[in-house]
Amino acid sequence: MALSVILSLLLGSFSLAVASRNTTAGCAIIRPPRDGGIRYRGLTQEQIRSVQVLPVDYEIEYICRGNRVIVGPKVRKCLPDGTWTDLNQRSKCLLPCARVWTSLENGRVTVHPPGPAVEGTILHYSCLEGFILVGRNSTHCTKLGKWDSPKPVCHFDRHYTGKKKLYIGALFPMSGGWPGGQACLPAAQMALDLVNKRTDILPDYELELIYYDSMCDPGEATKLLYDLLYTEPIKIVLMPGCSSVSTLVAEAARMWNLIVLSYGSSSPALSNRQRFPTFFRTHPSATLHNPTRVQLFQKWKWTKIATIQQTTEVFTSTLDDLEQRVKEAGIEISVRQSFLTDPAVAVKNLKRQDARIIVGLFYETEARKVFCEVYKEKLYGKKYVWFLIGWYADNWFKIKDPSINCTVEQMTEAVEGHVTTEIVMLNPETVRGASNLTSQEFLAQLMSKLGGKNPEETGGFQEAPLAYDAIWALALALNKTVGPLKAKGRRLEDFNYNNKDITAEIYRALNTSSFEGVSGHVVFDAQGSRMAWTLIEQLQGGSYKKIGYYDMTKGNLSWYGNDRWIGSGPPADQTVVIQKFRYLSQKLFVSVSVFAGLGILMGIICLTFNIYNSNVRYIQNSQPYLNNMTAVGCMMALAAVFPLGIDGLHVRNSQFPVVCQFRLWLLGLGFSLAYGSMFTKIWWVHTVFTKKDEKKDKRKQHLEPWKLYATVGVLLVIDILSLMIWQIVDPLHITVEKFTKEAPKGDVDQLIEPLLQHCSSEKMNTWLGVVYGYKGLLLLLGIFLAYETKSVSTEKINDHRAVGMAIYNVSVLCMITAPVTMILSSKQDASFAFASLAIIFSVYITLVVLFVPKMRRLITRGEWQSDQQETMKTGSSTNNNDEEKSRQLERENKELQKIIQEKEERVSELRNQLSERQALRSRKRPTSSNQNHSSPSLPTPQNDPKSLLPPPGYPLPASDNHSLPPTFSNSSTLYQPDGKINRNNCHAGRLQLLYK
Repeated sequence: MALSVILSLLLGSFSLAVASRNTTAGCAIIRPPRDGGIRYRGLTQEQIRSVQVLPVDYEIEYICRGNRVIVGPKVRKCLPDGTWTDLNQRSKCLLPCARVWTSLENGRVTVHPPGPAVEGTILHYSCLEGFILVGRNSTHCTKLGKWDSPKPVCHFDRHYTGKKKLYIGALFPMSGGWPGGQACLPAAQMALDLVNKRTDILPDYELELIYYDSMCDPGEATKLLYDLLYTEPIKIVLMPGCSSVSTLVAEAARMWNLIVLSYGSSSPALSNRQRFPTFFRTHPSATLHNPTRVQLFQKWKWTKIATIQQTTEVFTSTLDDLEQRVKEAGIEISVRQSFLTDPAVAVKNLKRQDARIIVGLFYETEARKVFCEVYKEKLYGKKYVWFLIGWYADNWFKIKDPSINCTVEQMTEAVEGHVTTEIVMLNPETVRGASNLTSQEFLAQLMSKLGGKNPEETGGFQEAPLAYDAIWALALALNKTVGPLKAKGRRLEDFNYNNKDITAEIYRALNTSSFEGVSGHVVFDAQGSRMAWTLIEQLQGGSYKKIGYYDMTKGNLSWYGNDRWIGSGPPADQTVVIQKFRYLSQKLFVSVSVFAGLGILMGIICLTFNIYNSNVRYIQNSQPYLNNMTAVGCMMALAAVFPLGIDGLHVRNSQFPVVCQFRLWLLGLGFSLAYGSMFTKIWWVHTVFTKKDEKKDKRKQHLEPWKLYATVGVLLVIDILSLMIWQIVDPLHITVEKFTKEAPKGDVDQLIEPLLQHCSSEKMNTWLGVVYGYKGLLLLLGIFLAYETKSVSTEKINDHRAVGMAIYNVSVLCMITAPVTMILSSKQDASFAFASLAIIFSVYITLVVLFVPKMRRLITRGEWQSDQQETMKTGSSTNNNDEEKSRQLERENKELQKIIQEKEERVSELRNQLSERQALRSRKRPTSSNQNHSSPSLPTPQNDPKSLLPPPGYPLPASDNHSLPPTFSNSSTLYQPDGKINRNNCHAGRLQLLYK
């Protein structure tokens, strides 16, 4: 629609034109041929009726009615001078005649005038040597589209004694993208001349070459292939060049039962027997470069490569094959770039992704574009190696190319040192093969046939030996089929496009070909591709130097050892990353270990002191067994410092998990013993001594040590079970943390990747969350209990204030250390220092707070001596359980109170008796009663002295056993108004029992 609008505007501007020639506005409409019409592109019927002049560059197309065909120009274009193209050639619509008459088996057909067979065309017939023409030798195409005579035939002349000709249809690209026919055609003609002169090869036949210029264009090749197939004589073999043309010919040839033998096709896609069942080639497949490349990658210890390709079928197939081969060799293609015409973006991507070993697949013209961009991106030098195809001209990078803006010097600098792999197309050995020529003799004759042309400027000069050997391979194969065909009653000259038997014999002969040619040993693989050596060259100082050969059939690499590099040797396939483990500073480890060792020694001293003085009452009142557990736990926690500082510098990787286990178990159990014993003390104190006063008597309970030990045991069992479950379900193992790569000093193509070993589990955070949560609750609860009991005073646990102080310090340090060490886990020195010093400080504070005051008191007061002397005086048992003694004394006090109560009742009775006697005496002696009343005296009672004896089990007084104790002589001082005994008047011997 847009085109129609534009044309309408243009046509409107040309409405004033009235002539067939208008040099400024356009071209006048012309009349169509008879029996035909004109197709106006982009115009509607209404516009066609109204327009008189068409714009410049507008094209018209002739069409014919019915089955008529155009003879002459079919399309005409408006030129700027106002004329149509090819006006000197008339276009006609004519009836065609049958095309079968245009070919003659075993003969030739000449068409006059040249072109399609239409009314007015005359055909002239002639037979090949050894054949006789039967019928008219000419025929005419009438206006009705019929030939005026039957088609003649060529019959074999049985009396003919000369050689019979076999025809080869060839397509040589004399121009186009690869003008290989310039040297390959003369080489093929040289081979034909020699073959036809040989009496031992096809003695009854003569090979003749019928060739056209395909221009390396599939479209042009399609037309030429049609002419070869539908024009006499019959061709027994087709010989195309160029991969694109060979693909077309080989795919179509099976429909005509033709063998295809190519001399210049390298596309890997042609190695497909299902698609190209009759295809052979003396030019090896482009994939033959790949085994050589892989061999070089392995030689130079490269495991990572990059590729850049031109987007064409041949290079895509080659790269697919290379990808498969390097994968089998354990080599990675890290970067794969492609481009159509402009390689700038692809080269930049190679640079950005740090490509070092680069395989380039592109034609020569694109190679100059690529390396101009390579120079701009600085993608060359001692860090890079380029692999290119070896069939470029030797001076390809020096050729001036208007499509690039780099100088020859810049291009020379960019390509220096690159490596090429090239199929060996000329036998390097001086061997005379089937043609009885050495490779050097062949080159000399070829140069003579070329007339002294510069080989570097002659297309296909390198492939010329392949074309030469292709003719010899065909001649030897045809010669091999003569015998088998004769046995079957067939001859080569009997071949036609419907004869599959002769095609099968030729195929079998070619498939088993094996001979020495000027290009080397000629042999075909199962896919019909040539197997050959590969030449390896390197550009050194602006010129190519041979550095080796590779024989794929034997896997043998012949190396000259003259490869030269810009650096000290072959570069690395990537920036060399040196993995370097970070280890703990040994000075820090030794320093902390010394403090940990001193702490363990201190713990041993405290433990020994506590055990040795366990009989001392002051030590007993501090629950020494719990203190022993605290000391042992502290020593285990300090022992965990040593495995915390052990890393890969000291042990092998296989032993590292054991170190991880030591860290976990020593620290976990040490914490449970040390903190658990302190937590148990403070918990018991809080339970007993923080009740309300009115409920103390009801809730009062005695301190039972086994309950304290059981509490510590429960905490310890919880830790052991949790650690065991952790290690069974998700055991600790080595994990390596990788850090950002660091560049060392200097121009070194290396990076240092720091690594750090950790002890970890699959679900490390989950396990740590459980452990830290449980321990954190204990720490918080310990702080709370310590705060609640800070004002409590009890002799049953006399060091609970010191325990509370230790709990404060341990809790604060643990709560700070745990998150900080997790944050600093990537910094081994800081993490170890923080964790180990927190452990050391916690242990030191705990040991100092719990044990040093006890040591000081026992040393300064000498309390252990007074306790031992008291024990000797009383003759008491050596039982050290103060709680049992306290309960015994309470029972004795109750018994004594009962005895005293009985004595009080007895004294009261005696007083009553004395009062009665005194009243009786007063009545008998009234006169003396006044005197007695003024100075009363209480005589000592003498009756029932046994009632005043001490209770059983107590010693008698030292005085007279029948007299009352002195302590009962004065009842007014012995008894208080509240009826309770006065402690000051108790017998000294009983006082010891009451208040020991």
